[in-house]
Amino acid sequence: MKSAGVPSIISSDVVMRGNINSAGEIQFDGSLEGDVKAGSLIIGEKASVKGEVICETVTVRGRVEGGIRAKSVSLASTAHIQGDILHSSLSVETGAHFEGNCRHSDDPLSETSAKDFRRARPSAPAPAPRPVTSSNDETAEMAERPAAANETPSFLNAGRSPLR
Repeated sequence: MKSAGVPSIISSDVVMRGNINSAGEIQFDGSLEGDVKAGSLIIGEKASVKGEVICETVTVRGRVEGGIRAKSVSLASTAHIQGDILHSSLSVETGAHFEGNCRHSDDPLSETSAKDFRRARPSAPAPAPRPVTSSNDETAEMAERPAAANETPSFLNAGRSPLR
């Protein structure tokens, strides 16, 4: 996409439902429920987007709930992202919040890259780690009784070491 001259500025009092398409640059400070396709996009600190963002370059200072596909993605310290990012270049400032998956792609704007990325996402969260249990009664007995003040620690006592 090529810049179309003067950037489009959408101010903070604008609330939109629908999609935005632009070949040029957009400074977005409002609220949007829909997708954005642009050459270049800056999402301001007070802005929020609920939908997919597809751009050559995107700078996020506000909130995005949805996927981001761009050649260059910059997350400012005030950014809040809840969604996946497919990128060629990614920079994240300290303080940015990001919940989702992130993946590098040589061509993040192509539909095949997007389909591959969506397919590769884990469908369910990883299972929670389980506590380690021991069938050894001696280990359970040692955990229940307090250690005596003059007793040698188990890692120094060869007879009681778990590494026997």
